[in-house]
Amino acid sequence: MAEGAEAFIVINNVSKKFGGNYVLRDISATIHLGEILGLIGRSGAGKSVLINMLRGTEEYRPDAGSVIYRFNTCNTCGHLDLPFPGRKCGKCGKDMEVQEIDFWALDKDDPLRGAIHRRIAIMLQRTFALFGDMSVIENIFEALGPDMDDHRKIDRSLELLNMVNLQHRVTHIARDLSGGEKQRCVLARQLARNPLLFLADEPTGTLDPQTADMVHETLVKAVRESGMAMVVTSHWPKAINMMADRAIWLESGEMMKIGPPEEVTKEFMVGFEPNIEKEVDVGQPLIRIENAKRYFYSYARGVVKAVDGVTFDVNEKEIIGLVGLSGAGKTTLSRLIAGLNVVSDGKVSVRVGDDWVDMSVPGPEGRGRATQYIGILHQEFTLYPFDTILQNLTVCIGINLPAELAKMKAIQTLLAVGFTRTQVDRILYAYPDTLSVGEKQRVALAQVLIREPRLVILDEPTGTMDPITKLSVAKSVLTARKELGETFLIVSHDMDFVINCCDRAVFMKDGKVVSIGKPEEIVAHLTDREARIMLEGGAEE
Repeated sequence: MAEGAEAFIVINNVSKKFGGNYVLRDISATIHLGEILGLIGRSGAGKSVLINMLRGTEEYRPDAGSVIYRFNTCNTCGHLDLPFPGRKCGKCGKDMEVQEIDFWALDKDDPLRGAIHRRIAIMLQRTFALFGDMSVIENIFEALGPDMDDHRKIDRSLELLNMVNLQHRVTHIARDLSGGEKQRCVLARQLARNPLLFLADEPTGTLDPQTADMVHETLVKAVRESGMAMVVTSHWPKAINMMADRAIWLESGEMMKIGPPEEVTKEFMVGFEPNIEKEVDVGQPLIRIENAKRYFYSYARGVVKAVDGVTFDVNEKEIIGLVGLSGAGKTTLSRLIAGLNVVSDGKVSVRVGDDWVDMSVPGPEGRGRATQYIGILHQEFTLYPFDTILQNLTVCIGINLPAELAKMKAIQTLLAVGFTRTQVDRILYAYPDTLSVGEKQRVALAQVLIREPRLVILDEPTGTMDPITKLSVAKSVLTARKELGETFLIVSHDMDFVINCCDRAVFMKDGKVVSIGKPEEIVAHLTDREARIMLEGGAEE
């Protein structure tokens, strides 16, 4: 941010309630041109609420206070631009005038409100807003709009894909991308909109450390080159320290501190203690993977070796971490184990009682014998939006118990995934839309655990969680293993979580297993580059 930069957004004492409870209370801040403001806090602190309020989402209209935008406006064509004094209109070349606009005082149908909304880009947590049947470059074309000529569209699209390191995926179909690649494609689409304000809500929570650093650097570069402003949320000090010019620490909807990022994040982390006791008492093999391969053919990509000759066992009551960079094959392998995909060659078997079930054999007498005992938390999970959290944990997923017993079981499970008694009281009869993304994620984890499956597959379970909640989740996984005898397969970029929680880790790269062993042993044997990638994320990404 340039010294003495113009004020762009003024947040005046905004407050917001959901269900009678404050999610934001008396928040005030000024965001300047070319500034990156970081928001740090635990799940439910109010970060996403403030992001959506700045975006202008109607459900997040403040109950009190105001959000003032300062724009250069063109009275001739209506174009909006950053409030640099003396700037000419970029569309018609006429003079522009700086105006202060109270966004939430505008009528819902006011064209100015729509014009502002179109100049705000947003990256939401775990939301891959792509056209799945289109190629990567077609997704960027669509975001650039109809006004740009085809030659310029191609140049700009390739420029953006280079910025996010997706130049090798130009013709790939969007649905075939890994989660990390989808997130980078979303970033390129948002930058294609030429925004004046970029809102990034946990933009790298599910990415590996190397990819996360690249996304952070791309966002910072975009802000510095354009002069736009950005607000970024994160649970992790490293992300805030790396990106932000200033930071705000939110706790239960209240502003605890605002100032230089290093000072704010240091106070936020006071009392953070990452040590967890692990007791390992594993049984006989429960999963057997023998030279498993999963190949598929794409017209644009040719033969894709998503999983390429993988062999290892997972023992009963063991907690295994599948780790590696985006696109390494971790999620594909977990889907083979779950019976959601079948191998092209080799074999994946799951033991039910004394019988080994071949997960390639369809039907209730085939893999159906095992899938009923497998619980999965997908990276792109969903909750039932029109049902309460209690209903999401009971009737919506077919838990057939007397009402009071079902409620008791739901409460116990919510406590096990890191909610406090007070938080349980607040959310039990609330609807999913009133929860933060991190809280929704923990409810989704509770949906899996409440069924008491024998094998639990968690795909990036901690991507949007703060450090304390991650420890609670790690403890809940260990407790579920101890009390219920469950086996866990955890797909994760979060090496600190894997070290705290897992007995062994399987490090994958390009569809192959590079090494297997205790998480600490894998770290000790990594190359310098691999060690940097695997260790710089974890509890700091």
